[in-house]
Amino acid sequence: MMKKIVRVIDSVSEWTGKTVRWACVALVLVLCYEVTARYVFTAPTIWAHETSCMLGGTIVALGWAYTHRHHGHVRVDVFYARMSPKGKAITDVLCAFFLLFPLLAILIYTAADFMWIAWLKSEVLIESYWYPPAGPIRTGMFLGLCLFALQGIAQFIRDLYLLIRNKSL
Repeated sequence: MMKKIVRVIDSVSEWTGKTVRWACVALVLVLCYEVTARYVFTAPTIWAHETSCMLGGTIVALGWAYTHRHHGHVRVDVFYARMSPKGKAITDVLCAFFLLFPLLAILIYTAADFMWIAWLKSEVLIESYWYPPAGPIRTGMFLGLCLFALQGIAQFIRDLYLLIRNKSL
């Protein structure tokens, strides 16, 4: 049962990571358009900067789970790299329980509040005169945090399984 849950969460993280890479292509295209418009035609756009910020934020937020899945987040490897698999699992379980999950709970709660208010009040972003709606980027942040929490739970289950059963899940 646990193996199936972990496999489903892993596949969601994989799918999200592979889908979000297309937002990277969109980001490059928007920035290329803006640079060309600004420096070749001396006609900067109103929307490109804010669009690139929204795309970049979405890419980062939705990439957290994928990065966690592939152990790509920064950690202090001075000690961790020298640990046995069981030592790494103990460290990961303790850090997840005392640091990752409480932090993610606070961030998810806050992001949900910001998202709800953005949609409820039709909030707009005011960095430019374009005034795009804030709801989509706030929703992307909330979804990214939720997916990150799910992937954290999958890793937590994996580490606990290793500690209890003395074999990998």
